[in-house]
Amino acid sequence: MTESDQQSGVADDRSDRSDAASAGRVVVSYPAALSEAGRRQLEKRSFRSYLHKTRDEAREGDVWEEFVGVGCGTTRDVSLRVERVDGGAEITDETAIGYASRDDGELEDG
Repeated sequence: MTESDQQSGVADDRSDRSDAASAGRVVVSYPAALSEAGRRQLEKRSFRSYLHKTRDEAREGDVWEEFVGVGCGTTRDVSLRVERVDGGAEITDETAIGYASRDDGELEDG
């Protein structure tokens, strides 16, 4: 927490959050039409880290519109849908992120 945060009473440290409200695991699905290269991008530590930094909460049914690299400098818009949340809704650095394929939906040109 920075000095200005301390003065304003604003906390930005995820480690201060209650474990009771945090998700232990979040499972998101992607369209089955996503290429193997796109699936590899989702599995990368950097993409999981991106989700941890950009998503504060997850609830079943939430849809996250993201883009992923699918090879040869090409990206695709991908709808990631939250299928399951174990624990509370809050995503922390300790929240595990898992993936599942789903048959509905097509990919957008990116």
